Amino acid sequence: MILHFIFVVKEEELKERQFEYEYVKKMAQFFKVWIKEKFGKDYEIKCDQMITKPTSILQKLDTHTLLRDHDQRGKDIYHFYLTHFRPMWTDCTCEGYHAENFGMVFWVKPKEPNNELYLAEKNCTTVSHEILHEQLRQMGRKKHAREVHDIWTKHLFEQLEFEQYDENFKRTDGKPMFLTMDTRELNL
Repeated sequence: MILHFIFVVKEEELKERQFEYEYVKKMAQFFKVWIKEKFGKDYEIKCDQMITKPTSILQKLDTHTLLRDHDQRGKDIYHFYLTHFRPMWTDCTCEGYHAENFGMVFWVKPKEPNNELYLAEKNCTTVSHEILHEQLRQMGRKKHAREVHDIWTKHLFEQLEFEQYDENFKRTDGKPMFLTMDTRELNL
């Protein structure tokens, strides 16, 4: 099985967002370990960039375009797009979207350059949200959307802390490099 992370970046921002892409590559390896630990699945990880050029309003990149790209790259590969735009439709409050072997999130550009903690808080958490949807769907859990959203709501409004991991992908109480949703209530 392949999990392919695709960092969608505007051509004119390619240089300034290189730090984020380096983080994406580390995060991709982290999720390989996290998925293996939580779900017992061993994904081969791929990571690359989709560089976008300015287009007219009628040719804007959207969820449908990425679904078509996913189809062309191969539906049996789990493609995960980290985009510079919000999905056109979603039922997730984290501004993500998921379908069979497909995930996407609105990747938030940090206000301060080279801020890994910001990337972990704003982006890594939403990636974990969408990965949880897909993993639970693959397990056949019919109410996975509600399960994931109930926990997400606790993170946002009830002070439930995200799981924290260091640069070696180990749980930590110190400064985290990666943050994920708390999975204890899912009884995995």
